[in-house]
Amino acid sequence: MPHSEVERLIEVMHTLRQKCPWDAEQTHESLMPYLVEETLEVVEAVEDGSDAALVEELGDLLLQVAFHAEIAAQQGRFDIDDVARGIADKLVARHPHVFASEPLPDDMLSTWEQRKRAEKGRTSALDGIPGRMSALTRAAKVIARSERHGLDVAPTSGGDDLGQRMLALVAEAHAEGLDAEQLTRAAVRDLERRVVQAESKG
Repeated sequence: MPHSEVERLIEVMHTLRQKCPWDAEQTHESLMPYLVEETLEVVEAVEDGSDAALVEELGDLLLQVAFHAEIAAQQGRFDIDDVARGIADKLVARHPHVFASEPLPDDMLSTWEQRKRAEKGRTSALDGIPGRMSALTRAAKVIARSERHGLDVAPTSGGDDLGQRMLALVAEAHAEGLDAEQLTRAAVRDLERRVVQAESKG
């Protein structure tokens, strides 16, 4: 059973869809900008290291899940129980070394990818990578997927092609277990601080 506060959130969302004109008129499509924004705010809260901010932003993201599920439930398509059941079943199926008697795999990530590929009938290492990802995040995902599928398509760092050199930096970060997107955001935040400092002196 869901925690009482999760149940309360579902009840509040149900009431809002019935009694608030703005909430009642929302659709999956109209909520897309909010979903993207709230996801990015969770990322910022994690990077800032504030528990209070993370609790708040995770709550805002959870609201988006509850909102989308409520819209679908009103249309008789699925509800939040279906969403929770689906992810719980998926986690159990993809962790037979935890929930069944299979041994711990040597390469957890590759095994996870293989199970996803079999479940979804994927034929390419690129299947399932969202096209709307930022270029850095998508590059890292493509590099990681290619590696796990045994494909030797590493970008080259030499030459005059700036794009290829940037890809090579993403590959370098991946090889070191680092997130190129996260590193770049940190560098941009540092740049922004220096801009503000320069402005205050001017």
